[in-house]
Amino acid sequence: MIAYLKGSVAAHDAQQAIIEVGGIGYAVGMSARSLSHLPERGETITVFTHMYVREDELSLYGFLSQAEKDLFEHLITVSGIGPKVALAALSTLTPDQIVNAIESDDSATIARIPGVGKKTAQRLILELKSALADVVTSTASATSPSEMSGAYGEVTAALLGMGFTAAETEVALRGVSKGASESDMLRYALQRLGE
Repeated sequence: MIAYLKGSVAAHDAQQAIIEVGGIGYAVGMSARSLSHLPERGETITVFTHMYVREDELSLYGFLSQAEKDLFEHLITVSGIGPKVALAALSTLTPDQIVNAIESDDSATIARIPGVGKKTAQRLILELKSALADVVTSTASATSPSEMSGAYGEVTAALLGMGFTAAETEVALRGVSKGASESDMLRYALQRLGE
């Protein structure tokens, strides 16, 4: 499975970005919100990914934060919600708005998502209300796209690749100097995780 891609933005349109990694261009479906925050063409970026595998489909979806990826993965577990509707949800509402609507039983807000009717909105709330406790959704604490493009993003991706959760990674890197080198950041995070 591909956990993340670090490469340069080769191109993008209204539905996907092409991320070039080692001479290979990966077509990555993304929410409109994420696409609007991509850096300029040719600039380096780290994108968290989810590989969607079905009998007749093999697709890669990308996210600028681990919180957005976690929410996407929860959304597609709901009957009637596929990747396209999950991306539409993340394009229409912020992760915080989605979680708040689920926690407050606000089916009217959920039903604003294209492809989601009233019954699907109610089912989504019912199925996800208890499952969202582990999703890191605070926009204040979520990693920003600018952080993801530098050493901070590299260390975050490395820690996630080691099996640490997004929440553990966030706590481990809290207080680290953003100007520190990659190796110093990683050492700092691993030391905090070992405490």
